[in-house]
Amino acid sequence: MAKSSSDRNTIDLFGKTRGRPITQPIPRKEQVKNNKRAQRAKDKKLGLKRLEITLDQESINKLDALCEDQDIKRAEWLTMQIALLYSKHKSNKKKRPPKE
Repeated sequence: MAKSSSDRNTIDLFGKTRGRPITQPIPRKEQVKNNKRAQRAKDKKLGLKRLEITLDQESINKLDALCEDQDIKRAEWLTMQIALLYSKHKSNKKKRPPKE
């Protein structure tokens, strides 16, 4: 079977490469790196900050169970708890008598 050089529909039976053609000119590792950079920039624009914590497995399991029960993400649950404790802290501060 003859194949014209301008023919894009006919499969090249004698070519070295097989499978799906490359659609992105950059390798996957670079794509992931660029996507992460873009996500960090997007988060920064939304006013979000990254936070890294180290927890033991038992605490992670408990956190995951709480999040699953409420059908929310870890970050959302932690944000809710911080807001709740902060509001309690502020209300307790107002109720204390002034120091002498």
